[in-house]
Amino acid sequence: MGTRASHGLLFLLFLPLLRPRGASAGSLHSPGLSECFQVNGADYRGYQNRTGPRGAGRPCLFWDQTQQHSYSSASDPQGRWGLGAHNFCRNPDGDVQPWCYVAETEEGIYWRYCDIPTCHMPGYLGCFVDSGAPPALSGPSGTSTKLTVQVCLRFCRMKGYQLAGVEAGYACFCGSESDLARGRPAPATDCDQICFGHPGQLCGGDGRLGIYEVSVGSCQGNWTAPQGVIYSPDFPDEYGPDRNCSWALGPPGAALELTFRLFELADPPDRLELRDAASGSLLRAFDGARPPPTGPLRLRTAALLLTFRSDARGHAQGFALTYRGLQDADDYPAPSKGSAQTPEASLEGANVSCSPRPGAPEAATGAQVFSTVTAISVMLLLLLSLLRLLRRRSCLLAPGKGPPALGPSRSLARSWAVWYRRPRGVALPCPPGDPQVESLAVSYRPLSASSQSSLRSLISAL
Repeated sequence: MGTRASHGLLFLLFLPLLRPRGASAGSLHSPGLSECFQVNGADYRGYQNRTGPRGAGRPCLFWDQTQQHSYSSASDPQGRWGLGAHNFCRNPDGDVQPWCYVAETEEGIYWRYCDIPTCHMPGYLGCFVDSGAPPALSGPSGTSTKLTVQVCLRFCRMKGYQLAGVEAGYACFCGSESDLARGRPAPATDCDQICFGHPGQLCGGDGRLGIYEVSVGSCQGNWTAPQGVIYSPDFPDEYGPDRNCSWALGPPGAALELTFRLFELADPPDRLELRDAASGSLLRAFDGARPPPTGPLRLRTAALLLTFRSDARGHAQGFALTYRGLQDADDYPAPSKGSAQTPEASLEGANVSCSPRPGAPEAATGAQVFSTVTAISVMLLLLLSLLRLLRRRSCLLAPGKGPPALGPSRSLARSWAVWYRRPRGVALPCPPGDPQVESLAVSYRPLSASSQSSLRSLISAL
């Protein structure tokens, strides 16, 4: 943790001062108020800028003014950790919860954890007292020097219990809803022990249980509540290889709305499919190369089947999605039967610097023309359309795939090489090593691989 590590001894001495005073938690079926879906709040992007809630605690320093420390906006130029020209609490180093830098005290403390009541993943029910007589959770128990939250959840799930509690960093207890009803809540600050098996997770405290619903990270389930959260298998740990999981989703209503709060798959073979439960038709599919849209995804189906598969190498954080049933499906067009719709976010990767100038033809008009002519006319009109685009745009929008031929081609022998030079551009069907490409390299710049990838879907539709 860089310069933070140099004050490790002082941190241990003043640990009680650093921990938040209290926090709330919630069930998987009431996720509406949650701003965090990772157990350590690494995904928090809220606006709390003090170490305590509702104006309490110390003010946080701005991340663009902390260059003397290990973490600042300069160390996060892509915004992956959520740092920037602000002073909101964040967790850039995978600590046990969000924190921020503060003005250094006489004791040498220059950072503190943030007490954020809305930053507790759904499925975490809170911190509870465990006096041992009787135990807070009355089911079976065990200990492990490699304990993580999911290790305990899996143990209690196999035993057939509804709840799992972690304690003192290494102990796991199982119980039921009746145990929770008579349980005594404890301040969130009391559950401050790091899990022996994961430095980024908290596993209860001394005589204190951090209690979770065992459905967190389960590999299957039948979800009928009006709203809720579905996590990838093994969450909050990373999902493992060769996972094959499914969840049936049927809340009250005529349609569904899904929102992906987290999505991190290792590679394209790791795939999440959304199918209509009645017909089995594929509605959407997402993988390591094709993420879901960032906003709400609305589907005109009352029942949904989600399936997730990972390959033999699969290891990643996974996903967390919230759902809710919608009463009226009339506002949402039905997907074509048996077809996989392109994710709404796919067009967001297009080259936004190439916006059409006023008066440029609409793509829809071109598509209508193409549908009325023969295969030969299609190719002729395609070439004319490309030339027209090159005259009216500042750069080429759509690289092609395959050689120019009559009708669509799936051949992999040749591919389109795209070059551009402001304000003109050219598209040539050139195999690798073609001297024509080398001669163009002197005066044309090649379109980047990422731009070609994001634009490839446009030409494939023509």
